[in-house]
Amino acid sequence: MTDSTTLTEPQTAAEPQPDPEEPTPESMTIVAWSGDLDRMWPTLILGSTGAAYGMQTTIFFTFWGLFPLVRDDVRITGTNAMTKALASMNPPGISRMKLSKLQMGGAGAAMMHKLAKDQSVSSPKELIEMCVELGVNLWPCEMTMELLGIERDQLMDGVGEPVGAATALSAMSRSNINLFI
Repeated sequence: MTDSTTLTEPQTAAEPQPDPEEPTPESMTIVAWSGDLDRMWPTLILGSTGAAYGMQTTIFFTFWGLFPLVRDDVRITGTNAMTKALASMNPPGISRMKLSKLQMGGAGAAMMHKLAKDQSVSSPKELIEMCVELGVNLWPCEMTMELLGIERDQLMDGVGEPVGAATALSAMSRSNINLFI
């Protein structure tokens, strides 16, 4: 016979425990090679999320992926006619990114921004600010900067010093997670 005044704890399922054989992800390196909105957005979401979870996070921005790091007030980058023409065809700045598909003269990107705002999803500009606040290493590719004529003072605040591929590979060799977006 049980005492009716005794309360019993409700039975709950045990929390899953991590497998001690699996390494705990502590670091992540992302190579951002595309400046398209639909590639840069997930890059910044993953980078800021990893840092928020305490991971040492590095994003290496190379080729077209470097253009979003250019300050929005910089209209044209480049040191000669060819690099300036490339910058005019692919306007630099985080606020000028286009979609890789369904661009429709800018309407596609505007629709994505509207959907994100309606669903309270942070914009790429907000995400890059979060990355800076969370200490994400935002590494511009030195070779790409030279190739495309982008100067260090044209990059937004919070971006690290330009690094080469060897530095990026060294970070990747030590990372638990490596992504190429």
